[in-house]
Amino acid sequence: MTASSQDSIIRCPAPAVDKLDKHGYLFGYPIAHSMSPLMHQTVFNGLGLNWSQQLLPSTDMDQFLQLIRDPRLFGSSITMPHKLAIMPHLDDLTPECKAIGACNTIFRRGSQLVGTNTDTIGVRESFFQNVSSDVFRGRPGMVIGGGGAARSAVYALVQFMKCSTVYLVNRDAAEVESVISWCKDQGYGDGLVYVSNAAQAEALQGPGAIVSCVPNYPPVTEAEKEARKVTEVFLNKPQKGAILEMCYHPVVWTDIAELSKQAGWQVIIGTEAVIYQGLEADRLWTGKELADLPADEVKRVIANELSKMKI
Repeated sequence: MTASSQDSIIRCPAPAVDKLDKHGYLFGYPIAHSMSPLMHQTVFNGLGLNWSQQLLPSTDMDQFLQLIRDPRLFGSSITMPHKLAIMPHLDDLTPECKAIGACNTIFRRGSQLVGTNTDTIGVRESFFQNVSSDVFRGRPGMVIGGGGAARSAVYALVQFMKCSTVYLVNRDAAEVESVISWCKDQGYGDGLVYVSNAAQAEALQGPGAIVSCVPNYPPVTEAEKEARKVTEVFLNKPQKGAILEMCYHPVVWTDIAELSKQAGWQVIIGTEAVIYQGLEADRLWTGKELADLPADEVKRVIANELSKMKI
């Protein structure tokens, strides 16, 4: 891999794909430790396909745009820093891709290359595959955090899980206002409520589904401590629910996961979201339905990989 002294673009040689029937890429930087190729290879092997996803650790958009026009390409995964930059270069975008404002997956629709966002499906299926809908039906949802992952979580809670109200909890009011403004502009933000302090949380109905989208760091600043207090108020309300802890690295079991368990909540670890967003990509690439994909084998392989990380 080389870096251009003129434009600081990080380039890498195109992977060899001649022996494959079809291929795709994971395009981003840095991506050396991604489990995406392993996960998708498990699916392709399980389906008897001579396919593979190749790592493309690069910031060279021009190179990638040339590579994806290969007719043998089944699609690709997109990660940082390209989730926004790739969108104008695609033939079409799905409604969820437009609504979230980020693309993490490219698939083929005839001759077109279409961008979508499967992170929303990862959130949705983490709940649908692990929790009875009675747990969260008719109750507010809640998102901890204020970045791009928060938008995906809000979309899943509103559009798929039908939460008419979604609480937003975060240390930074400006980030929350940005999320609310974006979601309103896209048509799914009218029920968003910024819960800024513990006293406000005490007066609100408890949520049934929570998605935590923040790193596993102990709160240090006063704003961080107040956000944690808000979270604890909701966790300690009498009626419990399920929480998806999106953070799984460098540890799978986070402080918020432990707080939730101690408060009586069902905890869904973040690898569930990773697996189901990946399986949604496989569904789009292969044309198979989720029930026909080797989900249990993928979970076994990912769990085995995490066990090697000494976390």
